[in-house]
Amino acid sequence: METLLSVDQIQCRYQSQVIVEELSFEVKQGEISCLLGPSGCGKTTVLRAIAGFNPIYSGSISLEGSLIARPKEGVPPERRNIGMVFQDYALFPHLSVCNNITFGLKSLSRKEKSQVVDHLLELVKLGGMGNRYPHELSGGQQQRVALARALAPKPRLLLMDEPFSNLDTELRRQLSVEVRDILKEEEISAIVVTHDQDEAFTVSDKLGVIADGRLQQWASPFEIYHHPANPLVASFVGEGTFLRGNAVSNELVETDIGLVRTPDIRCHEGDQIDVFVRPHEIVPGFNGNSVDGQVVKKEFLGTSTLYTLRLPTGRLVESSFMADHDYQIGDTIGLRLETEKLIAFRVQG
Repeated sequence: METLLSVDQIQCRYQSQVIVEELSFEVKQGEISCLLGPSGCGKTTVLRAIAGFNPIYSGSISLEGSLIARPKEGVPPERRNIGMVFQDYALFPHLSVCNNITFGLKSLSRKEKSQVVDHLLELVKLGGMGNRYPHELSGGQQQRVALARALAPKPRLLLMDEPFSNLDTELRRQLSVEVRDILKEEEISAIVVTHDQDEAFTVSDKLGVIADGRLQQWASPFEIYHHPANPLVASFVGEGTFLRGNAVSNELVETDIGLVRTPDIRCHEGDQIDVFVRPHEIVPGFNGNSVDGQVVKKEFLGTSTLYTLRLPTGRLVESSFMADHDYQIGDTIGLRLETEKLIAFRVQG
């Protein structure tokens, strides 16, 4: 796939405060990308810089090979042919759904506008609702209208800023899948900003994790989940516990939960290693390398139960067992690790 957008070593500031720096990534034609990170990490700032609403102080941004932004210079937002869907929908309350969608289509005839509206309303599953007003729609329906309005001018790139954050969990999951399907059907490239890991995994082909003002990793969701670049990424994209251990050989590390094998990093005896253990990797059972854990808390989740367990060292870990187990507070359980490949990092310094 050809490169559509290239963000190269940009720095963004708010007054004198640096928000992001040395940030680079590429979006390919037809690709849906996500910027994922905690609130205040700079995700929206990057999105607004791409749209042309915020300046950049170093680096450059190019769209289809043409420079659209560099320090003290940039193509105006209205000339970038980039669509944007805002967190609060930003619909015009005094305009009908039809008129909201066609608001920016000044050059089209009435018949052409009608054709565009009919197509987009069917696409976003709002057929027959063109004469309604925003206050007559649910939050999910308003977000569909906002998406239709952004798609109407056929932008080269669509930017979506926390598009589902105002919706309940189930609707957010449903709309994430629908929006991905719509963008793929229309062959629209997009960048979605979110702080929700599940949403990012559902929507994106490529995922960037931003923390401490820098892009920590840019890769597929699978790669980021299974091969995080550093502890920051690991802790942000998956629930889990870091266990500090000591290497006893080039692949074996002694931890609070026993000996673990870490083939992805070469250790030297005595090295300190942080091993990232996810709840589903700690299972009940005994073997020659198991340890006891005492149940201090439990949360029934239907198909599974999430237990908080105290290890002999006093460390607390979380473990997710299938619901056919029903341990009680105070019970002692034999625990072992069951995983094909653990995530581990050598402790620096």
